[in-house]
Amino acid sequence: MSSELLTILMSASPVLELRGAIPTAIFLWDFSASKVYFLSVFGNFLPIIPLLFFWKYISARLSHRIYFFNKFFAWLFEKTRKRHNHHFEIWKGLALILFVAIPLPFTGAWSGTVAAFIFGIPIWKAILMIGTGILISGLIVLLISITGLSLV
Repeated sequence: MSSELLTILMSASPVLELRGAIPTAIFLWDFSASKVYFLSVFGNFLPIIPLLFFWKYISARLSHRIYFFNKFFAWLFEKTRKRHNHHFEIWKGLALILFVAIPLPFTGAWSGTVAAFIFGIPIWKAILMIGTGILISGLIVLLISITGLSLV
């Protein structure tokens, strides 16, 4: 498998995303900054649209077929919305963009699709916000990787 394809697949994965793909491609395969940024952002964006539809489909399917999941999803959505809705009300779309843009564990594009689903953000709007977050996160990780800064 080519290093370019591996970079795309790493950035599309739920665990590594951009945080793993960019440093790996720069230090292991000696990619240029522009090449690694393009491949990683592209790879990280690939699963966004399918995931946004997937969460909706799975939730509806499980909720209608299994009583436990219906109760679980209702509890989860109510609890999460009650706890965090004020952030989304105040910050609007910027909250989702920042959530995806901050390159920390449990934030990123995959988590952003879950947040967009839970808070009922329309798919086209979620795609735009998550995409913007991916672009910002890619720049942050790229700059950290190039300059050799450490987050720890």
